Amino acid sequence: QVQLVESGGGLVQPGGSLRLSCVASGSISSILAMGWYRQAPGKKRELVALFASDGSTSYADSVKGRLTISRDNAKNMVYLQMNGLKADDTAVYYCNANIKKTYDSIYSAYWGQGTQVTVSA
Repeated sequence: QVQLVESGGGLVQPGGSLRLSCVASGSISSILAMGWYRQAPGKKRELVALFASDGSTSYADSVKGRLTISRDNAKNMVYLQMNGLKADDTAVYYCNANIKKTYDSIYSAYWGQGTQVTVSA
């Protein structure tokens, strides 16, 4: 079984910072891309940041220059450093990874349970 667990969410004032973490555990053979998505109330889930297996990163236009994704392949972890937070960043943040389980031949997408980020004065 494979599991993704996020941590680090919470309540922060506008302009503040948070760091989200996500760890993948279980019978993992390899991981391709890892990323962060978010879903605000009444809105569709959207991609925030992606860290590809080749080391390249990509970001939603709305977060460029404020949020930074990083990855520790040895620990199967991905992080999201969030600076200059705005009220519009309020959402549930989900970790996503493309993982091949031990003895499997294909990669499948896995999701964490989500962590709430609330930006409010």
